[in-house]
Amino acid sequence: MQEDRVIPEMTVSVPKKANGSAATRRHGLRATLAATLVCAAMAGCTGETFQKGYILPPGALEQIQIGASQDQVLIVMGTPSTVATLNGEVFYYISQRAERKVSFMPQKVIDQRVIAVYFDKNRQVTRLANYGLKDGKIFDFISRTTPTSGQEISYLQPLFKLLSAK
Repeated sequence: MQEDRVIPEMTVSVPKKANGSAATRRHGLRATLAATLVCAAMAGCTGETFQKGYILPPGALEQIQIGASQDQVLIVMGTPSTVATLNGEVFYYISQRAERKVSFMPQKVIDQRVIAVYFDKNRQVTRLANYGLKDGKIFDFISRTTPTSGQEISYLQPLFKLLSAK
């Protein structure tokens, strides 16, 4: 005698045929790739800003009062970029900001500053200055004056020329 066996029905899913031909799919892939390349190229062309040298902490100049000690200045401002002696000692903090509109173009200096902290013989702050260029001349943005010729200006001019050369 023979037995009848029931075999459960198997379902096999066959992927549906994609709409459109292979040429259409390749065209879509090319369009996506082209859009991606254009976006990548545009991202590479955006401008950049560069900060070189000393970065002034927010509110640092306001914390330094006339008569403060040299140690207090070092705590607030950090190590100076350079030090000079002009009838006492002077700490110079030098910075420059440049930008490049397009990534393959040269940088253009948009701001350069020299913050000067002047000390007397007792190492106490006598004056603060924030020098920059205004109309092509060295200008103190704190006292709103242009330094006159003398020892101070003869030290500042080479600093700004050095900054501009880079």
